[in-house]
Amino acid sequence: MFKRMLGAFGVGGPSVDTVLDSPHAAPGQYVTGQVRIQGGSADAEIGQVVLSLVTRVEVEHGDHEYGGVSEFFRQIVQQGVRVPAGQLVAVPFQLPIPWETPITAVGGGQLPGMTVGVRTELVIAGAPDKGDLDPVVIHPLPSQDAVLNAFGQLGFSFRSADVEAGRLHGVPQELGFYQEIEFFPPAQFAGSVSQVELTFVATPRDLYVVLEADKRGGMFSSGGDAFGHFSASHQEAQGTDWVSAINGWLAQVAQRGHANPAFGGGHGGYNPAFGGQPGYGHQPGYGGHHGYDQHGHHGHHGHRSGPGVGGMVAAGAAGVVGGMVLGEVVEEVFEDDGGDFAFGEE
Repeated sequence: MFKRMLGAFGVGGPSVDTVLDSPHAAPGQYVTGQVRIQGGSADAEIGQVVLSLVTRVEVEHGDHEYGGVSEFFRQIVQQGVRVPAGQLVAVPFQLPIPWETPITAVGGGQLPGMTVGVRTELVIAGAPDKGDLDPVVIHPLPSQDAVLNAFGQLGFSFRSADVEAGRLHGVPQELGFYQEIEFFPPAQFAGSVSQVELTFVATPRDLYVVLEADKRGGMFSSGGDAFGHFSASHQEAQGTDWVSAINGWLAQVAQRGHANPAFGGGHGGYNPAFGGQPGYGHQPGYGGHHGYDQHGHHGHHGHRSGPGVGGMVAAGAAGVVGGMVLGEVVEEVFEDDGGDFAFGEE
């Protein structure tokens, strides 16, 4: 971001510029960089340098839905920073990305509606001076990639994505929200299912996958929701035959009207079709821990072919964000509701 003058010191005061070493990360990794404070015409004292992670969250209230910016991680980087007149003071930082951080990029393209940013806040004389947002691109873990690529192979079509306030039953969720990635079902299920919602909840060791299918009502039956749930270590999830698992679950939903609470999996190779930018997907911090915790059965890896989810999401994104860069998307989305209309802000 461009340097921003600190209003608390008035004209001639210091300015701040947060510089990220790289805007790309994944859950469980770190974002590193420097908060650079350029001294003004007089010496200055800054009480705290604080960084936080924020995203846009939707809250349902009755028949209405409200959105705002929510802070979901906060870290004091340094306290008692003295900035001499005319000198540059660089404060290095290493900001952890929580495992439940929403995914904002798929197959190298922006996921429509998804934004995560690093916000810089300087506390001066006890009062916070909130800075601009630096966008961060959150790529899927390899274990999440395996699931998402299976959606593409099965013929699902990306519909939308958002972050909802609330908690899910039966998963070790730490944050007060969860991401929903919505898809239109494959053609063979379109008559019985209107859409399928996918949610990931990750921990340092395991990946939890929650599926929700919205069933269409018929002449002799009513519509409703059906749920599926799966958990495994990140290593096991990378080798699971998600094509067979998801297809089998959805077939049960369509035929029987209810979901198997634990659909199985098998062994197979890592599918890179949803890998995002080169180099992401095999870096430390992604998981891949030893030990298995799968509830289901083993099978053989399928050989279905089809477009990766990266391609279909990128096609959907083209009609939503066009040629806008991520920074412009962040500013537009975060400022929609008038600045301080936000959750988790003071």
